[in-house]
Amino acid sequence: MTTTTRPGNPVAAGSRRLGPGALALRQGRLEITQFLRSRESVVFTMGFPIIMILIFASIFDGTIGGGVKFTQYFITGMIATGLMTVSFQNLGIWIPIERDRGVLKRYRGTPMPKWVWFAGKVIMVVAIGVAETALLLAVAVALFDLDLPATAAKWFTFGWVAVLGVTACTLCGIAISSLARTARSGSAVVTPVSLVLQFISGVFFVFTDLPTWMQQVAALFPLKWMCQGLRAVFLPESFGAQEPGGSFELGRVALVLALWCVIGLVLCLTTFRWTTKRDG
Repeated sequence: MTTTTRPGNPVAAGSRRLGPGALALRQGRLEITQFLRSRESVVFTMGFPIIMILIFASIFDGTIGGGVKFTQYFITGMIATGLMTVSFQNLGIWIPIERDRGVLKRYRGTPMPKWVWFAGKVIMVVAIGVAETALLLAVAVALFDLDLPATAAKWFTFGWVAVLGVTACTLCGIAISSLARTARSGSAVVTPVSLVLQFISGVFFVFTDLPTWMQQVAALFPLKWMCQGLRAVFLPESFGAQEPGGSFELGRVALVLALWCVIGLVLCLTTFRWTTKRDG
């Protein structure tokens, strides 16, 4: 008995036809497996936020005012930068490698719908992001007495800030991957952008201690708003008065992150390339 494969609905010989959900999950498992096989990516993506909080929390063990421990403030930036790393930075570096090696060109030539490849990347980002965040929180609670959100409302805020932030960063990561001309240039394009955003967005420092012009530049990008939304989760409500806008401005956080989701989607649709310029 033989089976046929129709474009847009691939099946393996002797197996039943896979639905869209099964295709996406299979691609997601493949992307996660490939990620875990790269020790450098695993160590940097999963380990960087944990290493940084170990260093900073050990150095700055006091409070930043209002009885808020430095660790309690710093965890918000570490969660945000961790999510940005696994989405924006990871995709911005690895997609050019796949493009340069001809992996994307081969994908485009298969009957598999193109959206399945993108779905696999999203599933990988979500899975690694959840694992990384859970590990980071566990370390902070165990070693530095981090206070977790005490209400369902704060956990809900945590959820939508993370979802909007990861969506925006994932789309922007796919978009910026087109700027790299070769596999080697991906890191050179993405890493400086990521580092600059971390320094100006309140990841390593108290945001209001930064120069005003730096705060204004940071407000143009999603990382600053991810950090601000997470501060509303992990810090007392009274601390919102110390924010530049006089409150945590969760409505504006949602609006800016949603806007960046739209911007990222438009950039993906207009700039993404399956092949290198030399391949045509």
